[in-house]
Amino acid sequence: MTSGERQRVAIARGLVNRLPVILADEPTAPLDSERAMAVIRILNNMARSFETAIIVVTHDEKIIPTLKRIYHIRDGVTHEETGEGREY
Repeated sequence: MTSGERQRVAIARGLVNRLPVILADEPTAPLDSERAMAVIRILNNMARSFETAIIVVTHDEKIIPTLKRIYHIRDGVTHEETGEGREY
């Protein structure tokens, strides 16, 4: 099983159990750009379909335009901004 397949299985488990919140810690870290965006598309689609909040912790800047709300934590201070929520 590839890294991308493992990521998708983990997402599916959370959704099947109808969790109100899914925490995704670096969900795209081991993936190439194409597979990373596939995982983000799945997360966004499932969040809408299952009315699940998905919290993503990442350093992967290419996924940031896909997020609707962004929190940056710098020097112990949290800053909130509205994201683009762009679909890919």
